[in-house]
Amino acid sequence: MRFADIPGHADIKRRLDEMADTGRLPHALLLEGPSGAGKFMLARAFAQYIHCENRSDGDSCGVCPACRQHATFNHIDTVFSYPVIKKSGKPTVSADYLTEFKDLMTEYPFMDTEQWVALLNAGNTQPKIYVDEGTELLRRLNFRAHQSRYKIVILWQPEKMNEDTANKMLKLIEEPHGDTLFLLVSNNPRGILPTIYSRTQRIAVSRYDDSEIVDYLCNFMAVAPEAAKAIARISSGSINEAVALINISKTRKIFLDLFIDLMRKAYQRKIGLLRQWSVDVASLGREQNLAFLDYCSRMMRENFILNMHISELNYLTPEENAFSVNFSRFINERNVLKLFEVVNNARTDIAGNANAKIVFFDLAIKTILLLKA
Repeated sequence: MRFADIPGHADIKRRLDEMADTGRLPHALLLEGPSGAGKFMLARAFAQYIHCENRSDGDSCGVCPACRQHATFNHIDTVFSYPVIKKSGKPTVSADYLTEFKDLMTEYPFMDTEQWVALLNAGNTQPKIYVDEGTELLRRLNFRAHQSRYKIVILWQPEKMNEDTANKMLKLIEEPHGDTLFLLVSNNPRGILPTIYSRTQRIAVSRYDDSEIVDYLCNFMAVAPEAAKAIARISSGSINEAVALINISKTRKIFLDLFIDLMRKAYQRKIGLLRQWSVDVASLGREQNLAFLDYCSRMMRENFILNMHISELNYLTPEENAFSVNFSRFINERNVLKLFEVVNNARTDIAGNANAKIVFFDLAIKTILLLKA
């Protein structure tokens, strides 16, 4: 991964170049920002730049042995660490899922968390970084760098560490070997153990603007300009979201159908059918449940704006718009904040491992009451 392969972020690329060129490399660097903003790609490109044998003009050469090894994720002095699912009764470390992680980096370089869950076949299990990972990293980092001056650990989603894991990692980051660099990449820096967060040098990576997403879709994915503009408007600055919209994913179609089903049955007060709806949604698994609730929040917002007749601020796909044109009048100033609160509370409960069937049935009943407000 070269810096030239990453759209935008020219200032951040220059800053990273200067760190490497001047030798002022922090022992722990955190790239933080929203999903789909290219943070992990920047970390990969930075690691390759540090290891490159012939870097010039602010980028790695792409052809030296080190660059070729980075291109195939096989550089001996680069370690990837990331959340995985627990194998029953066995120590669980990132290397157990290295094949799947290479597939993710190849197919989804902007690191789509939903796709990672799918590749892991995680079901209801939320991927985490377990304490065994700290032990394995300590073992690997005790060896000297082989081909380069630095060993580099690229740690994806440090917010997924539980407290025991974080405390073990803290020792590695507090007292690193002189030839070891940590590159942390986080979608949710608030979830990182504060003592780890405070020991990192941080770079905020902003979401892409619409024009950058349009350029990426046109140049890298051969999307027609008009279609790219429409997708950029509703992707919220995330290239992951833009790619998902291109594929208009089976999952997104399922979410739209479930949302429509909820609203129609809630309006008609069909309690028995809503009970079955709750069972159907719960069967998708916890990560998909959370994604669906995020989708519901977005649809509430879009329908409220549509009801206010501010079309220039609407970000709906044609399929979503076809339903919302008639439905939006039911989302108004009397109920919109309460609907957001109900959805957000459901999300908190699901994230806390509450019974999904009960949570979604409760959401459905409250929706009945609020749609009549």
